[in-house]
Amino acid sequence: MIKSMTGYGRAQETVGSYNITVELKSVNHRYFEFSARVPRSYGFIEDKLKNLIGSFVSRGKIECYVSIENIGETESEVVLDKKLAEEYLKAYNEMADEFDLGVKDSYIFSALVKNSDIFSVRKKAVDEDEVWKSVSEVAKIAVEKFIAMRETEGEKMRDDVLSRANFILSKVAFIEQRSPETVKEYNAKLLERLNEFLSDIHIDEQRVATECAIFADKVAVAEETVRLRSHISQLSVFMNCSEPIGRKIDFLVQEMNREANTIGSKAQDVEIAGCVIDIKAEIEKIREQIQNIE
Repeated sequence: MIKSMTGYGRAQETVGSYNITVELKSVNHRYFEFSARVPRSYGFIEDKLKNLIGSFVSRGKIECYVSIENIGETESEVVLDKKLAEEYLKAYNEMADEFDLGVKDSYIFSALVKNSDIFSVRKKAVDEDEVWKSVSEVAKIAVEKFIAMRETEGEKMRDDVLSRANFILSKVAFIEQRSPETVKEYNAKLLERLNEFLSDIHIDEQRVATECAIFADKVAVAEETVRLRSHISQLSVFMNCSEPIGRKIDFLVQEMNREANTIGSKAQDVEIAGCVIDIKAEIEKIREQIQNIE
């Protein structure tokens, strides 16, 4: 099944001591481009996310948003500077002895803890493996929803492209039927004009036949219509592939347009020229659609 490069997926789960949200969205892009927004303290998961999502997606500009909330124990811890506390305690005791203050231990302790410079608050070291295991579980759920949306959009695009391809085939069939008739009409018009202007002079039928043969060769489009049919057949095969085929189809559509241009340059018939215009219009619409196919 083909996939669109446009997609969205979101998952929010509580895994262990973390409440995690992963959100994915994408637009079309020639290559795989990934960017992530994660909490600064969890920056180590960015490359892991890129590798995980890259294993499911080959093309598109992907934006990933991750929220991680620790709902278990606090993420910070208070650290005591024991050396500095000892110095403060030593100074308090010396002051009490020097001035015979008779200060009790409780007062010394109370005074000591008021010195905030002996305490520092810092982030606890996180278990990177545990965090990634939790995030990856939620990310996989988001990716499943993301891929499902891309497949749904891809199915709609597939139906539209195949419908347009069938329309082109109907125009090709008309051109193949009409093209030989133009030669017959040219032959009849040529004889009519010669008879009109040279009514008293013998007409060289061999020369007329030669002129008609030259004209037939000039306006012949059988090779182009055969190739155009072949390209459309290949397009139908690609549109039923499960692997990424966006670039292949892009090249194929260029070839279809080239054949249509050649038919148009050879056409000396109003009806065929009109068909070529219709064909080129549908090819352009197909080209616009496939720009968003992975």
